[in-house]
Amino acid sequence: MRQDSLLRIGKKVRDQFGVETAILRGTLNLSRAFDSSRRQWNSTVLLAELLHQHPFPESKTVAVVEVDLFIPVLTFVFGEAQLEGGAAVVSTARLSQQFYGLPPDDEQMLSRLEKEIVHELGHTFGLFHCRHFECVMRSSTYVEEIDLKRAELCARCRALLSSY
Repeated sequence: MRQDSLLRIGKKVRDQFGVETAILRGTLNLSRAFDSSRRQWNSTVLLAELLHQHPFPESKTVAVVEVDLFIPVLTFVFGEAQLEGGAAVVSTARLSQQFYGLPPDDEQMLSRLEKEIVHELGHTFGLFHCRHFECVMRSSTYVEEIDLKRAELCARCRALLSSY
């Protein structure tokens, strides 16, 4: 993941939410979050570490990792955020075509990453999952569902965000 790609996503996030957001790579100690029985990384452990590093909820921080994330009640997650907090963790592992045995598509992966970052940041602003089909806040169980969403909030979620 190139830094200029993260800067581009950061600008789009700033335009949507009106706040500066630090999008970081490689700043977390992944070893503490690894679960050898699942061969995955616990996103809640990584989120706690990120919140410890950046304890200021008035600013927003997103850590982008390349490892496969999970929470104990789900097989995998694309990311996790602190509801009404300051931090989120997003993984590129299942956003890439290579994970599914397909040829790489950098533009598609960046589109998916942008949507997931916006989605998780929506949670940091207190937004819950939305039922609107194209809203970025709609829950995605599969990567194909991410592809169907827009990278923006629907009118209802924008209204809820403006009252935050």
